[in-house]
Amino acid sequence: MRGAAQRLIIAITGASGARYGIDLLRHLKTRPDIETHLVVSPSGWLTISSETGLGKADVEQLADINHPPKAIGDSIASGSFRTAGMVIAPCSMHTLAAVALGLSDNLIARAADVTLKERRKLILLTRETPLNLAHLRNMVSVTEMGGIIMPPVPAFYNNPASLDDLFADSTRRILELLTLAGDADRREWNGLQPG
Repeated sequence: MRGAAQRLIIAITGASGARYGIDLLRHLKTRPDIETHLVVSPSGWLTISSETGLGKADVEQLADINHPPKAIGDSIASGSFRTAGMVIAPCSMHTLAAVALGLSDNLIARAADVTLKERRKLILLTRETPLNLAHLRNMVSVTEMGGIIMPPVPAFYNNPASLDDLFADSTRRILELLTLAGDADRREWNGLQPG
């Protein structure tokens, strides 16, 4: 662990939107006060390749520590491994269901389960539309357990000039929810200004 850095678990699953997790990792690479622990599901790697063209080495070098999804006994699977929380970005409906039902059959689901049981922040950037009743019920279950469902809905009131701006806004909102936002990450809403 880097000095007194806070640890943050980041998981990338097979839903569309792999760039949300990658942009979060890129941003945190500039933050020596945060140690990142990355887990990518097999489907996550397929999505990363398809959507970004990045290889495994490109993504893994963005994290401080990488964990294989089958390594169910790794450090992040234990409540004694203190973290600031966990972000699943993007979160597939399969992973959402596993978290909602407490199925710990892989390291992502186990780390999420531990995050909830230790009452730490768990943020799921769920990616699916439209939603069926199973999706909605699973979201309610995770919310009732203390998790935060945060579909990456773009904000247009900031007048984003590019896709980069939209991803940066999501990263900023994640860090604010985790109370890990630095001064440069904070943005306060001042209301709509008359035209």
